[in-house]
Amino acid sequence: MNLIAAVDSNWGIGYHGQLLVSIPDDMQFFRKCTAGKVVVMGQKTLESLPGGLLKGRTNIVLTHDKSYQADGALLVHSLEELYRQLEQYDTKDVYVIGGESIYRQLLDACDTAHITKIDFAYHADAYFPNLDDKAEWEITKESEEQTYFDLIYHFLQYEKKKNHG
Repeated sequence: MNLIAAVDSNWGIGYHGQLLVSIPDDMQFFRKCTAGKVVVMGQKTLESLPGGLLKGRTNIVLTHDKSYQADGALLVHSLEELYRQLEQYDTKDVYVIGGESIYRQLLDACDTAHITKIDFAYHADAYFPNLDDKAEWEITKESEEQTYFDLIYHFLQYEKKKNHG
């Protein structure tokens, strides 16, 4: 499975339920990666999406709220239920898109992370696990430096080392 996120220099991903910043090229990269694929998210992430469900994708929402309704989404209420649901898909086609607790719960099940690393520290209250601090993860691809107005960022691909764990 894949993780995909934009993080700031402290691995922050959000503040008050919103992304820290919206970079058009990052949004385009996200759309390109996830188009026609399966996206796994938490209830709060779904509720933060401007248009609701992500079109052209299978939306799976992990929520503890058994009464929660989201037309067009597959709702699961436990990791076991999520993994059963995911058995019908190729793991390469599954993208975990947040938020913080979903990333933390599914990190060990993933082997690739697509990270847009922004060279700026925002005020954040939600964080992605710091892959630079995890020995089992390594950067396998790094883009040229990108800029959006005065922001500098890179597209990074992390992969879990094969012989680790």
